[in-house]
Amino acid sequence: MEKFMLLVREDLKKLKEYTDQDREEGVKEMMEWVEGLGDSFIGGEPLWPEGRYVSKDGIVSDGPFIEAKEGISGYIMINAENLEQAAAIAGSCPILQRGELEMEVRPILISEFPNG
Repeated sequence: MEKFMLLVREDLKKLKEYTDQDREEGVKEMMEWVEGLGDSFIGGEPLWPEGRYVSKDGIVSDGPFIEAKEGISGYIMINAENLEQAAAIAGSCPILQRGELEMEVRPILISEFPNG
């Protein structure tokens, strides 16, 4: 098994328009889907839209990143046999299937760093 990170991407303008009830329903639906992944699921969390974009010159901009149409709203860590299986798992998300979010599927590079 390999580890993969699913980067959840959503429309930032839409996210700002969500009511508390919209958010609660979305979280509940995502949790139900994640629970259905069984042993493939490693972990994950939603992310606040606030943040900082940092470069060698310091803080370039404060978030939310208004200039971007979409942003990363969370991440999910999974185990899968290969990239194709990881992409199929991501594609099974009902919120993704409705077109309300997209996921970027990235393999985790196994490193020689401590705790890596």
